[in-house]
Amino acid sequence: MSEQTKKVALITGANKGIGLETARQLGKLGVTVLLGARDLAKGEAAVLELKEDGVSARAVKLNVDSPADYTVVAKMIEKEFGLLDILINNAGVLIDNRKANETSTTSAELLRKTFDTNFFAVVGLTQALLPLLRKSEAGRIVNLSSILGSNTLHATPGSPVYDAKTFAYDASKAALNSFSIHLAHELKDTKIKVNSAHPGWVKTEMGGEGAMLEIEEGAQTSVELALLPEDGPTGGYFHLGKSLPW
Repeated sequence: MSEQTKKVALITGANKGIGLETARQLGKLGVTVLLGARDLAKGEAAVLELKEDGVSARAVKLNVDSPADYTVVAKMIEKEFGLLDILINNAGVLIDNRKANETSTTSAELLRKTFDTNFFAVVGLTQALLPLLRKSEAGRIVNLSSILGSNTLHATPGSPVYDAKTFAYDASKAALNSFSIHLAHELKDTKIKVNSAHPGWVKTEMGGEGAMLEIEEGAQTSVELALLPEDGPTGGYFHLGKSLPW
């Protein structure tokens, strides 16, 4: 694959965890990867790590909570590549207390902070980069959601998440799922596909010590959705190829 025909992907929050592993897997498949990192030095360190695996990557300073960064990144991508093939909205926060359902006492501040990163930042960055994605022959937008964003499962006694009620995080991911559905519908007559991904309960800083999946498996859903064929789905909610209920 030549430099001219390589796909270009931007992954937010990509200097560690699932984002970094997603970059590694896409890079090994020949994709040029832009690692979005709040701290550029940490992004550069991740690039060096990927280089040892033969992955072509570049760090870009991207604080998803800073709209000014969206403009800078968009201009850089346009200048260097002319288009963007893949956007993986991977960055996210979970700041609820995970030990109990504290919905009735969840503060407005915690809700706003969670939604700013997990929802508003995703919408804003995606809107800023959409003109570049429209130039791709196969634009793909992957929104990193969670099974905790499923209202259906939260309302179903006995479901895997029925007793896992982190209100701010769960609500922000449900809103993100709504964005995926609505944007996919708007773009249904274009070559762009938009989907929500549940990576699984992965052994990362956010996932914690009790997580069941290794990080390699946690990145697989994002990679699959980033490289969907022309007849692939859009407006869906997936984990390892299987649909999840909204």
